[in-house]
Amino acid sequence: VLWVGIGCERGSPQALIEYALEQVFRKNHLALGAIAGIATLDLKADEVGLIELCQAQNWPLQCFPAEQLKDIAVPNPSEVVAAAVGTGSVAEAAAILAASIPARAAKGPLNPSILGDFETAQRSQASPELQNSELRTPQHWGAGGPQDIPQESTTSLRVQKQIIRHPDYPGAVTVAIAQAETEYTGRTGELLLVGTGPGSLDQITPAAKAAINRADVVIGYTLYVDLIRSLLRPGQIIEALPITQERQRAERATTLANWGLTVAVISSGDCGIYGMGGLVLEVLKTQNWDGKTPAVQIFPGISALQSAASRVGAPLMHDFCAISLSDLLTPWEVIQKRLIAAAQADFTVALYNPKSKTRTEQIQFAQQTFLQHRQPDTPVALAHSLYRPDEQIVLTTLGDMLNHPIDMLTTVLIGNQSSLTHAGWFITPRGYLGFKQLE
Repeated sequence: VLWVGIGCERGSPQALIEYALEQVFRKNHLALGAIAGIATLDLKADEVGLIELCQAQNWPLQCFPAEQLKDIAVPNPSEVVAAAVGTGSVAEAAAILAASIPARAAKGPLNPSILGDFETAQRSQASPELQNSELRTPQHWGAGGPQDIPQESTTSLRVQKQIIRHPDYPGAVTVAIAQAETEYTGRTGELLLVGTGPGSLDQITPAAKAAINRADVVIGYTLYVDLIRSLLRPGQIIEALPITQERQRAERATTLANWGLTVAVISSGDCGIYGMGGLVLEVLKTQNWDGKTPAVQIFPGISALQSAASRVGAPLMHDFCAISLSDLLTPWEVIQKRLIAAAQADFTVALYNPKSKTRTEQIQFAQQTFLQHRQPDTPVALAHSLYRPDEQIVLTTLGDMLNHPIDMLTTVLIGNQSSLTHAGWFITPRGYLGFKQLE
């Protein structure tokens, strides 16, 4: 969690920088093992001793342009340094900026240059005199005093800049230390949007199972997490949240992915059909997501309407649509228009969220609407908790459908004018037997 801002005279060797770190960390009772990385001005991107140190310790080197550093309020700015390199602080500003990156992830990336390869480092054009000027600057507060420093700066900066020299080594090193709120992972996060199907493990695709297994974190509605619990492995972070907390789940998932973790967000059925897929992408959009970081992969699952159809026959052989009767997110007036349009257009229709304990009139309206355009004996399938221990399937008719139990876990399939039943199977003809084959 500690980001070390460093400024140094040109040619300061690795040994001097290591000595400076040891002295400053020991003096301030900080652990070298807590170092997340090194931060500096981009003019120092080719400093041999600095690069060799980062390579030896496997530390990232965050290099920021002066345009970013100059906007960071610090306790010890220097007018001399500002005139020389365009920013009044290198060590303190770079440390603060590097430490604040995880906290600012939701506001968009700062896009610092992360350089660790000496072969590709760009050689600075500044003279040694200009780059060394910070080391000769007395420490002082800004014109307005400490109260002018943003809260982010005062809380993250653990050690103000210290200038370290050693008689056995040439050069000098300036060290400042800031503490990040979040541990640095050094990884690019991933969001795995996973559809788990109807609930039975043998109905989950192999790709979805593999995604759940490799995730650092699994997030989902409590019921869905319980259904796939046997796929989880030791060491994973499992966050099961109640129903109606979909936005909280999506925001939590993006936060962890921005941190660098691989997060699986699970949805029953298909994640892109009344699932979490769209919501997670919407949340990323509000964070000015660039479409790449964190990475997103989508793993489709068998949807509820497919599961219901497979249990009763082939009701979806011709054109069909899906409509949710829940008015929590969609105005009831809009749902009514969609029901009327679907009935008039003779679609086979899958109704999701048809009825709850307090919402009972919507399914009645749906039935009456379809009865205006279809016969009462039109086939209807009521599929409850498919592929789960309490599965219930009823094949009934449009006129009789409300005489059977219907709840939030029921998917309702209403046939079109051509749908029929035969030997207990629900069939919607495509028309193959009703048309003359072309020669």
